[in-house]
Amino acid sequence: MEIKRHHVGKRLSETAIHNGTVYLAGQIAEDTTQGIEGQMREVLGHVDRLLNEAGSDKSCILMCQIFVSSMEHFAGMNSVWDEWVPQGHTPPRATVEAKLANPACLVEVCITAALR
Repeated sequence: MEIKRHHVGKRLSETAIHNGTVYLAGQIAEDTTQGIEGQMREVLGHVDRLLNEAGSDKSCILMCQIFVSSMEHFAGMNSVWDEWVPQGHTPPRATVEAKLANPACLVEVCITAALR
């Protein structure tokens, strides 16, 4: 079976598509001067863009993993998530506190979705 990769870099691809499923690399904010709400909005914008490029959208998310640098950001992250996620299509989700590779990043989001 064919595997398609988009935005292939030296270390990772931003997306891989296989057997009707799209897998996104962990998405982080580029503008790390923002607080949790701003970083989460930017991250979800990356998710929207990559899913669209792959032929999917947020209503097709099968699983979401969210890593926050501190649980003190949980409420702010959730407020942005709740505005973004389509009601009736809320996916299974795990949220954990984690030491992220870049200390300026407050949140990282990993998505697996079905193609439309």
